[in-house]
Amino acid sequence: MLFFLYTLLLFIHIQAEKPSCRMMGDPNYLLISKDGDVTIGALFPIRSIETLPSFEFTQKPQLLSCSSVNLRDFRMAQTMTFAIDEINKSKSLLPNVYIGYRIYDTCGSRLSSMSATMALMNGQEFAAEDTCNGQSPIHAIIGETESSATVILSRTTGPFKIPVISHSATCECLSNRKNYPSFFRTIASDYHQSRALAYIIKHFGWSWVGTVNSDNDYGNNGMAIFLNTAQEEGICVEYSVKFYRTEPEKLRKAVDRIKKSTAKVIVAFLTSFEMENLLEQLSTENITGLQIIGVEAWITAKSLITPNSFHVLGGSLGFAVRKIDIEGFADYVIKSFWETDFPCSWTEGNSSQNASCNIYQDLLLLKNYNEDVPEQRYSSNVYKAVYAVAHSLHSLLKCKEREGCEKDLKIQPQQVVEALKRVNFTVKMGDRVWFDSTGAAVAQYEVVNWQKDSDGSIQFIPVGYYDAALPPNQNFVLNTKNIIWTGGQLEKPRSVCSESCPPGTRKAAQKGRPVCCYDCIPCAEGEISNETDSNNCKQCPWEYWSNAEKNKCVLKAVEFLSFTEVMGIVLVFFSLFGAGLTALVATLFYSKKDTPIVKANNSELSFLLLCSLTLCFLCSLTFIGRPTELSCMLRHTAFGITFVLCISCVLGKTIVVLMAFKATLPGSNVMKWFGPAQQRLSVLAFTLIQVLICVLWLTISPPFPHKNLRYYKEKIILECNLGSIIGYSAVLGYIGLLAVLCFVLAFLARTLPDNFNEAKFITFSMLIYCAVWITFIPSYISSPGKFTVAVEIFAILASSFGLLFCIFAPKCYIILLKPEQNTKQNMMGKAPSKSYRERK
Repeated sequence: MLFFLYTLLLFIHIQAEKPSCRMMGDPNYLLISKDGDVTIGALFPIRSIETLPSFEFTQKPQLLSCSSVNLRDFRMAQTMTFAIDEINKSKSLLPNVYIGYRIYDTCGSRLSSMSATMALMNGQEFAAEDTCNGQSPIHAIIGETESSATVILSRTTGPFKIPVISHSATCECLSNRKNYPSFFRTIASDYHQSRALAYIIKHFGWSWVGTVNSDNDYGNNGMAIFLNTAQEEGICVEYSVKFYRTEPEKLRKAVDRIKKSTAKVIVAFLTSFEMENLLEQLSTENITGLQIIGVEAWITAKSLITPNSFHVLGGSLGFAVRKIDIEGFADYVIKSFWETDFPCSWTEGNSSQNASCNIYQDLLLLKNYNEDVPEQRYSSNVYKAVYAVAHSLHSLLKCKEREGCEKDLKIQPQQVVEALKRVNFTVKMGDRVWFDSTGAAVAQYEVVNWQKDSDGSIQFIPVGYYDAALPPNQNFVLNTKNIIWTGGQLEKPRSVCSESCPPGTRKAAQKGRPVCCYDCIPCAEGEISNETDSNNCKQCPWEYWSNAEKNKCVLKAVEFLSFTEVMGIVLVFFSLFGAGLTALVATLFYSKKDTPIVKANNSELSFLLLCSLTLCFLCSLTFIGRPTELSCMLRHTAFGITFVLCISCVLGKTIVVLMAFKATLPGSNVMKWFGPAQQRLSVLAFTLIQVLICVLWLTISPPFPHKNLRYYKEKIILECNLGSIIGYSAVLGYIGLLAVLCFVLAFLARTLPDNFNEAKFITFSMLIYCAVWITFIPSYISSPGKFTVAVEIFAILASSFGLLFCIFAPKCYIILLKPEQNTKQNMMGKAPSKSYRERK
């Protein structure tokens, strides 16, 4: 046992001293190759279906077999050989260096891709004595087509610093220079395309979309960026499903979700393989009428054009790699390639050659076909990638146009990586080639639209572009007039969870649903929204109010008691009627001034009272109409002074009545102290006190027009602000004091003889006057707006009519209807009674 262990350790030690490399398994998948001074490797999924052999572990496994030619990637391989042939013939670029190439077919399989990567890195031949020389047989690798396969490739080659340049791997994950320090690409990262997808959705006003993506690095990373951008732009996603080409169950679930959805727009972040699977299922289920927004991976794929595909994909919009014509390539793919670069020449009668050509039989069917070349948008990216490697080698080999290159220099892959970071040149198509800090090219896309030509053929029509190198307001342009929408419609489809809220309403989110699902709530009174889909209503400024549609702030209606409205007309009528009636009474009294009843009632004070009553009726007119500074001062002062004048006259009459009957007492000469002159002076003195109060009020804090918003929010009450409340209270208080004094004196004189009942009339008039003004106070306080003014006018008119009727109506009755009672005897109570006259 110890001897066996010793022998084993010695064997291991000997093997460690002499390291050797040994190829395990057979090299496979090498499709096209050519030797050169420097070698560029390439990986393309030229065939898309891989057949696995039987793994029974009883014999050596057979090679994997591939079928179903992928025309697009076959053109990528031809583009690479075309570009290398151009460079090898060039006298300015690598003038004396011949570039070789090794192109592998990965069959669209991750397993095959890994196997081909290892074959590229190791080569098929070893140095002398089977020892590893530690040097890569290739200087750069062009590929892969898909992002997931490129991730595998870049992670495998990364530790060896072998540069990888992809023509179509757009996953943003590959921009991480820490994880992929030697990765480059001649296409932009999906960061820009994913964001541009959200911008195009936003541009067309679609806020309710569904998404489906490939369940790989390409689809998952791209969709994640789109979803974040969509959220920023206010776009709601109804559903987000994903599947991989080898997962039919997930595909069926995705199609079922699409079928049940209400979103009419689908963002399809899929590779061409997954898109073919989805298209097949949608066609089978007859799901049409969906506006599909695609990505560069499938939007221009000829493989998707089938007799029934336009029913599903017609009108699709998407971002595509710019279509650039490579001069001479169309002729190359049908002539030079097959004559010089293709490893098989099919000739009749050569059995050994025919046997070696069997593996290329499906490719030979494409020998005379080049109609697809104008739509091969990725060809220019492969072309640029080859030239980028050539320019980096040109600088490393210190090439000069006439002197050539220093071919003996040993170029390490790491040197090529550093040189690629510095490349900056222009290819013959006019495009400038350089790599940014993440190793990617500038984002430049065409926006293409699936349209049917007059002959029934499907065309990819450019309808706009996106160029990240341009300023933000110029980098995205769409010509919507040229777009044909889903189903061949000319009208843009709508895809919203809820219809737009018109101006005058606001959006209210529906509980438990995305923000794009909402109800439209009318704005509250005094608030507006003047734009569609407003989140909030705006409060109108204090002098403005919302119109009926709630979409505009208009000036509030100004309300005041006007002469033109019914209430104003009625009050004016009664004011003028009262003034006219008072004038008629004054005229009647003047015409009967010599009669006993007029003389007995102190005609001078009576005429002054009638004059003041006329002014009281007319002063109510100052309360009607638009308040101004002048009218506000006039209405309250005129009211206060005229009513004091009126009450002073009534007070004077009351005192005269009391004095007259006191004078009838023996030895009384009281009337000499209250004669006509004293009566006039008392009225003047009482009135001057009110005038003084009004002057002080107007001097200190006069009334002024005021816009009152307290009672109504929707309108402005234009009223007179009292200014000084004390001043107004003093005016009313003084009137009330005189009225109470007059009432008390008249009440004391109520026991006078029946035939002369002036004191009773004054008492009754003062009772009405005080009742009116006592009830006026709560009515005035509780009445809003113009009704406050109407209540005040009513109180003025009611109290004025009360004085007029109570004091003068009985006298007018006697003058007009009972003239026989208008005698001195009757006034003095000395007329014989009616029964006595009848007996006589």
